[in-house]
Amino acid sequence: MSASELSTVRPATGGATEALRRSNLATVLGLVHREGALSRSELTRRTGLNRSTVGDLVGELARLHLVEVDEAPAAGGRGRPSPVVRVTDSIAAVAVNPEVDAVLVGLVGLGGRVLKKVRIETSAARSVTDVVTLASAGIAGMLAGESRTLIAGIGIAVPGQVRLSDGMVKEATHFGWVDEPLAELLGAATGLRAWAANAAVLALRAESAFGAGRGVDDLVYMIGGASGIGGGAISGGRLLTGAAGYAGEFGHTFVATDGHACSCGSRGCLEAEVTQAELLAAVGLGSADAADLGDRLVATEDPAALAVVRRAYDHLRIAARSAVNVFNPSVVVLSGFLAALHRGASAHGAADLLGDVVRSSRAGVQVVEAQLGADQLLVGAAELVFADLIADPARAL
Repeated sequence: MSASELSTVRPATGGATEALRRSNLATVLGLVHREGALSRSELTRRTGLNRSTVGDLVGELARLHLVEVDEAPAAGGRGRPSPVVRVTDSIAAVAVNPEVDAVLVGLVGLGGRVLKKVRIETSAARSVTDVVTLASAGIAGMLAGESRTLIAGIGIAVPGQVRLSDGMVKEATHFGWVDEPLAELLGAATGLRAWAANAAVLALRAESAFGAGRGVDDLVYMIGGASGIGGGAISGGRLLTGAAGYAGEFGHTFVATDGHACSCGSRGCLEAEVTQAELLAAVGLGSADAADLGDRLVATEDPAALAVVRRAYDHLRIAARSAVNVFNPSVVVLSGFLAALHRGASAHGAADLLGDVVRSSRAGVQVVEAQLGADQLLVGAAELVFADLIADPARAL
């Protein structure tokens, strides 16, 4: 028995031993989920457990159809190669992201793999009932023929403030929603367990686990989309959620005196001054072409478009300055149209995004683009489901 096990196991009741076994199952599954395929010897090294214990845990996870084991991987070094453990495709989560112009539905496997997705276009922001109807239809179509896949639940990425304790949408101003039980309603409509959380925070979780924030303990994340601007922060390796889950509303950072009215009821907020629609229109694109915005902003030489970029970028610099001064991250991750704006402004000689940050705070801070693209919201929504599964694999199934 390893020192790690000796420090954890006590001569105790069977209940304590069972709790330890479940905790160890969660540890092993979590590693394979986040890190990808790992050899059994690598799992032994990372967990500090002995080989036989890891073997038993992997065997149980395999019997639960959560992992599969390649007992004869290709030899790449001396000695007998260690069996390789990887997640299976037999477990998946449904991910839903309602936006003002569409409802996105995806099927996501363990390991952050988007297996399927469909975008259901809408002409305008919809009621909660409309979203439930559209999402339910999209889910039914997506799951047709998926009889071999166990669906662990639904994760919903909401562009608004969501109470973490029960998934209640407290406020989604772009939709006009107040106190809407979206998770409860979609769960009842589909017969699946459902969770909901703020979309930007979920995108941050996805980038932290599988993208640009992987392995970073202190970061600020800012994302812009059709429904506005949001984000979040990780400090000391911990996601900062606030008392009820509403932290990270960078879209409501004050950036302009006598600015535009914001949907939150204030004026001069970042998301009131900087919008995806204005940037797209400046370079002649529509909402369906949002993925091309960065390239178009880099290429444009139109004076009117460049004036829009300069004004928007100045506001983004104010918000980024505030975020970095407050949270002291090592990395700032930009996503959505904010990444496109930064890329375009930089190509036309704009000032450093963090040039006005307190000198000691900006030293060594990297500004990078998110890596997961449009999939980050789906992957993040699925993490709501997988967090419950990974916490106790034996119970969850």
